Amino acid sequence: MPLPTIYIKFPSREDRSRFIATHFAEYLNESILDVGCFEAPLRNLLNPKSYTGIDIAGNPDIKLNLENIDRLPFEDNSFTSVLCIDVLEHLDNLHFIFDELVRVSSRFIIISLPNCWNDARRPISRGKGQFKHYGLPLSKPVDRHKWFFNLEDAREFIVHKATDLNLHIKDMFVTEKPRLGIIRWLRKIRYPGDRYQNRYSNTLWTVLEKIKSIKK
Repeated sequence: MPLPTIYIKFPSREDRSRFIATHFAEYLNESILDVGCFEAPLRNLLNPKSYTGIDIAGNPDIKLNLENIDRLPFEDNSFTSVLCIDVLEHLDNLHFIFDELVRVSSRFIIISLPNCWNDARRPISRGKGQFKHYGLPLSKPVDRHKWFFNLEDAREFIVHKATDLNLHIKDMFVTEKPRLGIIRWLRKIRYPGDRYQNRYSNTLWTVLEKIKSIKK
C-alpha cells in the first residue's frame, strides 16, 4: 500500500534542514546526534539540550569516516534522538552503521533514504543524459552513492530492521515534488500502487522508536 505523501521540494540543503527542524521538532528537543551533519545547520535551527554533529567533511563537532570505524565513538543510549539524513546510501557498511545508530539512541532514530529510481527513470527512458551520484565520472569522485534501490526496497529494509532490532515505526512517509493534481492522477492510473511511488517519490522518511522506551 502506498505511503502518505508530503508534496515539497528542497532547492537547497538549507530548505531541507528547515523542513527537518519543523516537521520533526517534537523529537528533537533533548540530546541529538546528527550523523552526516556537514555544516551542522540544525544546531542553530533547533534548541536541543545538547547537539553533536559528525561527518567526514564540513563543520562537524567530530570528524569521522563512517566507513573506517568498527564502532561509533559513543556509549549505548547516549542520545535521545539520532538523525541520519541522506547518508546511509553513501556507505558500503550501511547495515552496520544502521545498527550503530540504534545502539547509541535511547529513544528515537530519524532516517531518510532516497528513491534512486526517481532520478534514473527519465535518462534511462530517453536513452541519454545522466543522473546524480552514479555514472562513470572522468576523475574519482570524493563521494558517491554505493547502493541503487527504489522506494519499495527502502521501505522493506526499514521494516525488516525495525522487526530485527525491536523498534516501533512511529512515522513513515514519502516526499514528492509538487505537481498538478491532474498529472498525479493520470500517473497513478498508469502506474498503480507501489509502482507510482517507485517512479515519482523522492525520499522515504522514517521515525523509529525503541520499544523499551515506549514501555517506560
